[in-house]
Amino acid sequence: MASQKYVVVGAGPVGSLAALYAAKRGHDVEIYELRGDLRDPSTTPLNFTKSINLALSERGINAMRHADQQDLLDHVFSATIPMRGRMIHGKRPSGELYEEPQDYDIHGRTIFAVDRAGLNGRLLDILGEMPNVKFFFNYKLTGADFRRRKAWFETRGQDLASGRPEEIEISFDFIIGADGAHSAVRYHLMKYTRMNYQQEYVDTLWCEFQIQPREGPEILDKKSRFRISPNHLHIWPGKKFMFIAIPSEDGSFTCTLFLQGAEFARLEADSSKLPAFFDRHFPGVTSLIEPGELVSSFKENPHLPLISIKCQPYHFSSSVVILGDAAHAMVPYYGQGMNAGLEDVRILFSILDKHATVEDNNPDEPRSIDTTFQRGLALTEYSALRVLDAHAINDLALQNYVEMSASVLSPTYRLRKFLEEFMSVHLPSLGWRTKYSRVSFGNERYSEVVAKSDHQGKVLMRGFVAMLCGPVIAGGIYWVQRRSLGGVQLMDAIRNLVK
Repeated sequence: MASQKYVVVGAGPVGSLAALYAAKRGHDVEIYELRGDLRDPSTTPLNFTKSINLALSERGINAMRHADQQDLLDHVFSATIPMRGRMIHGKRPSGELYEEPQDYDIHGRTIFAVDRAGLNGRLLDILGEMPNVKFFFNYKLTGADFRRRKAWFETRGQDLASGRPEEIEISFDFIIGADGAHSAVRYHLMKYTRMNYQQEYVDTLWCEFQIQPREGPEILDKKSRFRISPNHLHIWPGKKFMFIAIPSEDGSFTCTLFLQGAEFARLEADSSKLPAFFDRHFPGVTSLIEPGELVSSFKENPHLPLISIKCQPYHFSSSVVILGDAAHAMVPYYGQGMNAGLEDVRILFSILDKHATVEDNNPDEPRSIDTTFQRGLALTEYSALRVLDAHAINDLALQNYVEMSASVLSPTYRLRKFLEEFMSVHLPSLGWRTKYSRVSFGNERYSEVVAKSDHQGKVLMRGFVAMLCGPVIAGGIYWVQRRSLGGVQLMDAIRNLVK
């Protein structure tokens, strides 16, 4: 297949992995990023200081595995922390604080806490060593013509004599938009295709905090620097809000407060009430974060919205496609945002590869492949396939907020989890698994996960109803047989009742 010019807009983890897949296939790749070099510590993500800590699961790892870059996998497994489950924090009626672990998987599989900047930096380093890859940092996409295959960028942060940013025009064969929830590529794509678009801001804001590592001469090893278990995602559920903590390699925890806008407004009006609010709803946190530090973080760190985006299709003709948050931004409650974006890359290129090879029954006169036409077929298939799954995980992410903030305390939730895990271990031939294990430890399509989980739920409900009603029905039959309704046998009684 002849080399083509692939332009990737967005140098985050999804865009960088897409660039790596394209470069590995021999294409000339140009990466345009609105921000400065993301490996530079002075470069911060747009609109906020840091992103919510990332949870890496099998889908994301599998996508990187298919990039056929061992250095990347070595980095992932050397620079991540395995998390085997949730640690639920609370207070008993007696006032005693408790921690209750809830493993993610009965078979002991884990997800991984990963530093976004470290992962992103490693991807960019690998790309930087490839001769067919070029970087363009501080370039903003200002226009695109997806029929003529041209795009326009303006430079940012450069001192120009005119005081106005310089604009450049480029041509391309294929452009991949991985530029986030507020995607410029998606904005211009809407001018070329009849895109259905849905955007929703959920009534929850988030703010970041830090649990600092232990310091002092008593720290003998790396693990002793953690103030709480490093192998769990910690949750303080508040039913309508929650506080979570995810471990970092240096012994700290990146923490996130999720709270309704009205509650944020009350606390903003008088931030001195914040420690008391935490003591009431998130017991134990003020022993991990000094009250003064809690208040200063609340004041200094932005209070940011959560956005959920669905759209379709994801492409136009053979010239452009959007991936990751640009196509399906989701709330972070399932930990699948980045994983779904990385999986987008794997699925997209697997379909492109399939269409790049045309079967020919006459080897003596091989047909030339129309690359553009074949890519158009591939993108059509990709949109048709991926939209259903992206919408499914988007919905699951919204639903999982209820599970994390409230259901983890529910006996019903625990019973269903126990039953599904019991059947998974003791009746493996039935293929029974929890929804979470299907999402986080497998590569099934998200839409199939939802369908199978719904079916399991119905089966469990019918079995539960049968278990409750069985003794009642049996007792009724026994009573009817004994009394025989005045001498009428059971079957005669039933016939009489239905007449």
